[in-house]
Amino acid sequence: MPEPQSPSAGAPLVSMRGIVKRFGAFTANAGIDLDIHAGEAHALLGENGAGKSTLVKILYGLLEPSEGQILFQGAPVRFANPEAARATGIGMVFQHFSLFDNLSVAENIALVLPRGESLRNLSQRIDDIAQRYGLRLDPERPVWTLSAGERQRIEIARCLMQDPKLIVLDEPTSVLTPQEAEALFATLDVLKREGRAILYISHRLEEVRRLCDRATVLRAGRVVGACDPRAETARSLAAMMVGTHVVEVRASAVEDVGPERLGLNHLSLPSPDLHGVTLHDLSLHVRAGEVFGIAGIAGNGQDELFAAISGERLAGASDAVRLDGTCVGRQGITARRQFGAAFVPEERNGHAAAPDFSLMENAILSRHATGGVAGRAFLDLAGARSLASDIIQRFDVRAGGPDAPARTLSGGNLQKFLVGREISRSPSVLVLNQPTWGVDASAAAAIRQLLIDLSRAGSAVLVISQDLDELFEISDRIAVIHDGFLSEPRDTRSTTREEIGLLMGGASMADVTHAH
Repeated sequence: MPEPQSPSAGAPLVSMRGIVKRFGAFTANAGIDLDIHAGEAHALLGENGAGKSTLVKILYGLLEPSEGQILFQGAPVRFANPEAARATGIGMVFQHFSLFDNLSVAENIALVLPRGESLRNLSQRIDDIAQRYGLRLDPERPVWTLSAGERQRIEIARCLMQDPKLIVLDEPTSVLTPQEAEALFATLDVLKREGRAILYISHRLEEVRRLCDRATVLRAGRVVGACDPRAETARSLAAMMVGTHVVEVRASAVEDVGPERLGLNHLSLPSPDLHGVTLHDLSLHVRAGEVFGIAGIAGNGQDELFAAISGERLAGASDAVRLDGTCVGRQGITARRQFGAAFVPEERNGHAAAPDFSLMENAILSRHATGGVAGRAFLDLAGARSLASDIIQRFDVRAGGPDAPARTLSGGNLQKFLVGREISRSPSVLVLNQPTWGVDASAAAAIRQLLIDLSRAGSAVLVISQDLDELFEISDRIAVIHDGFLSEPRDTRSTTREEIGLLMGGASMADVTHAH
C-alpha cells in the first residue's frame, strides 16, 4: 500500500480526451473531456441518459470508445477489458453487488484476484485492509448472512486488494443506512489522504457536496458544466443537471386527517421463493389526507409487501387487508382497483407497463375495469386514446402521442405517465414502490408534489422507498420494514434520519429510544 500523499495540483492522474461513443445512430458520449487528479474525489453528475454509465464503462474497459483517447499518468492507454484497466490501476465498485451468497467473504475476494496470484495469507491480507480502511470484515463469514453495508465493504476490499490509483464508485449509498453511509465516507476520506483518486457517481447531491472536491456535469452526452460542489446548493446542482430550475416540493401540514382508507391487520405471508422475504404479522393504518412512508434497505420485504397490498399475492385471511373498511385480503388486483385502490410497482418496463405496447394500450391495462375504456366484451379504443392524451397533457409527459410505444419514453417520462394513469382516476388509496427511482430531479419533484396533492385531496398514499430524502420530504408518518417486520410508525416531524437509519439496520424501537 502507498504512503499517504498530498493531492496533486499538477498533471492529472487520468485524462479522457474527446471521448465519443456511438451505438448505431445514437451518440451516448459526444466529445467528452474529463480530468481526474490524484487525491481528489471528483463527482460525475447527470440524470439518467446523460452518458455517465457509458463514460465510466469506457474508463473501466467494458466498452471501447468510437473516438477519443484516455491518458493514465500522461501516457496513452487503451483497455480491451476490465482486467487491463485493473492492471493499470483503475478499480470500480458497482451499484449492484456481484457476490456469491453461499461463498465466504474471503472466497468472494479470491475470485477477482489476478491470475496466478497466491492465496496464501489471504485472510490476513483482508484483515490488514479492513483495519487500515475501517471496513470491519470477517473473512470467514458467508455472504448471505451480511447486511448491504457489509456486502459493499467486500466490494471495496476486493477493489483495494489490487492497489488501485483510481476508484470509480457508482451510486455507492443507494442501499445503505445513514450510519453505513457515514462509515463509507470515512473510508473514502482515508483513500483521498493516501493520494488515491475517487470518481463518484450519485444522485444524492448532499453527499456530493459533503465528499467531493470537484464535479463535472453531463447532459445529453456532453459536458455542460464543472464546479466546486461545496460552493453550490443541492438545488443549484440539480438545475445544472437538468438544465432548468427545479421546482421545490411543498407539503402543507396535515390539518384534518380522515378515517383509515388502507389497513393491514396482522398480515403474514410466507416467502414466495428461496430468496424471498417472509412477512411477519404486519399491521398499519393509512388515513385519508396523509402520505405514509415505508423505509428500508432493499431486499427486506418491500416487494412482498407491495404484492400483498396490490393483490398480486393473496393473504391467508380476508381481513388481513382492508380498503375503506372492506376486507379484500382474499381478492385479486382487479377487485381491489374496483374498490378504489391504485398501484404503481417499482419496475416500470415489464411490470407497470408493457414496453412494446403503446401508451394508449398501457392505459387500458390498469383501467379496463375502472376507467371507462372497456365494456363487457369490447375495448373503447377512442376512449383509451383520449385518456392517454389527457394523461400526457395533464402530467407533462414528453412523448410522441398516445400511440408512442412505452419503450420510447425516457425513464422519467414513462414514470410520470404511469403515476398519472393512476392519479387521474382520483383513487381513494394509492400505493407506490420506489416512485422516483432513476428519474431526473425535475420529474421526481413533479411526482412527489402530485402525491402530496392527492393525499391532501382526501386519498391515502403509501410510498415504499429506499430514498430517505424523498420520504422525509413528502411523508407525514414513516415506518421501517426490516427482514419482513414492520416498525411502529413515527411522525416525520419528530424523528430524524439517524433514528430511521438505526431501524433500517435492525435496531429495535427500544434501542433507538435509548440511543437518543
